[in-house]
Amino acid sequence: MENFHTQCVDALHAVRTHHPLVGAITNSVVTNFTANALLAIGAAPAMVDIPGESGPFAAIANAVLINLGTPTPTQCEAALESATSAKEAGTCWVLDPVAIGPLPVRTQLAHQLVALGPSIVRGNPSEIIALAGLGEGGRGVDSADAVDAAIDAARRINSEYGSLVAVSGKSDAIVSADAIVRVEGGSDMLTRITGAGCSLGALAGAFASVARTQLDGLVAVHALYAAASEIAAERARGTGTFQMEFLDALDNFRDEDFERVTIIAQ
Repeated sequence: MENFHTQCVDALHAVRTHHPLVGAITNSVVTNFTANALLAIGAAPAMVDIPGESGPFAAIANAVLINLGTPTPTQCEAALESATSAKEAGTCWVLDPVAIGPLPVRTQLAHQLVALGPSIVRGNPSEIIALAGLGEGGRGVDSADAVDAAIDAARRINSEYGSLVAVSGKSDAIVSADAIVRVEGGSDMLTRITGAGCSLGALAGAFASVARTQLDGLVAVHALYAAASEIAAERARGTGTFQMEFLDALDNFRDEDFERVTIIAQ
């Protein structure tokens, strides 16, 4: 990705200038962390996850996250309503197919949702492989596959549904119709706290909704996340303080902090 530093900086400035409104139908375990992460980057969070409200809200929001971490019957209905409304209104929306494959309710729902053409799909390698119909998923929220093993699945999702696909792992891969962009960096401590991946999906919506292009925004948010996690790990004494330091790193993120990570376009 040429001039990635400038494009990442521009995307971050756009978020801080426009304060995108992001609706989240998300995992009940992570709502607080997700909302605080959105606030830390300058976005405005709203947890609108009941039928009758999720659709109208998706039409006026800048972005919507649909995360399948704890899909209650009410949330399942709200998710379909929200995705349909977002598609009709042209709202940027993100699908995070958490733990699909071995769990039937969320797996069926994920396939219904991806057929509506999300702007972005993000998940771990096993989730992306399962969503593409090329595997059976991982162990709950943990991936059983490496990022490179999910590239063909990501390409299939992009080809069939037009979605940008972000595969998270030790290094992240973002797949579009024209390229694969690798974002290398970040702390392993992200894997030891609840809500890191779920919150990333919400932030991805915020960035993609106001950046010059959705791809610019998606690359920038992965670079931001990786760099902020490194800053937090340097200051933390353990996982508890890491969560706190990570939110502070997002809030105090400087343009030059993007230089911590490596971005390679293929």
